[in-house]
Amino acid sequence: MRLSLPATLLAGCTAALLLQPAAPAAADPSGPQRHDFAGGGSTTSLPLPAGHGLAPRGTRPFELLGVGWDGPSDALAGAEVRVRTRDADTGRWSDWRRLEADGEDGPDHAPHGATAPLWTGRSDGVAVDVRPGPAGPPPGLRLDLVDPGPGAAAPAVRALPAEPPGPADGHRARRPAIVTRAGWGADESLREPGSVYTGPVRVVFVHHTATATDYACSDAPRVIRSIHRYHVRTSGWRDIGYNFLVDRCGTVYEGRAGGVDRPVHGAHTLGFNTDSAGVAAIGTYVGDQPPQPLLDGLAAVAAWKLGLGGRAADGRTTLTSGTDAGRYPRGTAVDFDAVSGHRDAFATECPGNALYARLPALRAAAVRLRPPAS
Repeated sequence: MRLSLPATLLAGCTAALLLQPAAPAAADPSGPQRHDFAGGGSTTSLPLPAGHGLAPRGTRPFELLGVGWDGPSDALAGAEVRVRTRDADTGRWSDWRRLEADGEDGPDHAPHGATAPLWTGRSDGVAVDVRPGPAGPPPGLRLDLVDPGPGAAAPAVRALPAEPPGPADGHRARRPAIVTRAGWGADESLREPGSVYTGPVRVVFVHHTATATDYACSDAPRVIRSIHRYHVRTSGWRDIGYNFLVDRCGTVYEGRAGGVDRPVHGAHTLGFNTDSAGVAAIGTYVGDQPPQPLLDGLAAVAAWKLGLGGRAADGRTTLTSGTDAGRYPRGTAVDFDAVSGHRDAFATECPGNALYARLPALRAAAVRLRPPAS
């Protein structure tokens, strides 16, 4: 089933505009460049020369896009980047959508810059408008179009069952069922080998992916594959940034590789990736209310991860900022709830007003998942 587009993306039909499909990727390095993945799908990069945009044009099919560049992550500060896309099924053009140019997710020391990705659904045309900031356009400015493909086949375990109750659990919440990376079709050739670990998880930061909300849960792996490829190929990260993702049906997915029960260092909350885990709700929860199964999945994975380090979901702790590029300068000690929203650490609307308002109830639900002391 195709992921449906938000209603706003289907407005503004340009019926008179007839576009031809894009030509195959050229050998000219200044032209379109395509990278094919082992599990099918591809990323196509379209140069934005001299910081200008692109006139409406046809493309190969894609489902997610974003703009990257070779300069530092803040090189587009003050810029405005907007895109329109053409629905591959209906031929309708969306309204202009703005891409967030200031990185809010990511490692504390990003190798280069990229906007936040935008899920578009199945599309075959794009237009880009770039209005550079005071510093002008950075070098290597490009639009990346991601086709998630069917996913890589793998003989590895595709799902971990929920942890059964037993004496070994002690007073720790049980592990929920988790779809592994093999289960959502991760192309393991993309990520850097090995993993980086932090101390025990003391804070779980809740995010939303700012993608379509009214998706079929069977399509969630396509969204995750697209985000994975964008984080690695466009943003230059070692792997997908989130440690876990949860879909609207409450299914929990393994994010960054390294072991679901280990404190894997992620790239989800700029400045506060150490001793924390990032859990992303798949969807956009600014106005749309998060469904109860999604909240239950978030509570379950938060309670379990915090419990591995002996932390209560209704506690508080202090983390120290690791970057000057975020809301808090490097070295600033900040007090967080054990289950916090992304906006608590960075100037962003993430995880959306509707989901953020449910965090107190989510903390209470996570506490109830911890077995009582005997």
